[in-house]
Amino acid sequence: MATDSRMKSPGHAALRTGRVSLTGQVYLVTFTTKDRACLFADHEAACIMARAITDARLWYRSRLLAWVLMPDHWHGLVELGPMDSLSVCVQKLKSNTARVLRSKMPGFPDVWAPSFHDRALRSDENLLAAARYVIANPLRAGLTQSVRCYPYWNAVWL
Repeated sequence: MATDSRMKSPGHAALRTGRVSLTGQVYLVTFTTKDRACLFADHEAACIMARAITDARLWYRSRLLAWVLMPDHWHGLVELGPMDSLSVCVQKLKSNTARVLRSKMPGFPDVWAPSFHDRALRSDENLLAAARYVIANPLRAGLTQSVRCYPYWNAVWL
């Protein structure tokens, strides 16, 4: 079948279609490193990034409820605060963490891929179950035998 060169893939714009930011809503957010590079297999880079992710200046309106940093991506549960949009919140997180990492490790490559994936949790979904899902990612990926042994995660319930 011939392909019409004028037809373009919706790409990242399709991820924004229907995206709504609601104060108090909890979102499961995922974004990847550029080209899915395993940048955070490097312990030093992962430690710097973990500290940058939890910087209180990023979370003065919205709350980071649970998160995990994987070698090539990040998952988090974010409760959106007043006057925040999810897109702005994620952009702030990505740009500030990348800036911190490059300031501590000059020459570090580009960190995050553009765009992100999100899913609003329904009001009847168990928040703790969603947090366990996020935090268990290293187990499912075979990176550790126990979440307690994986250093790049946190949750407000600890």
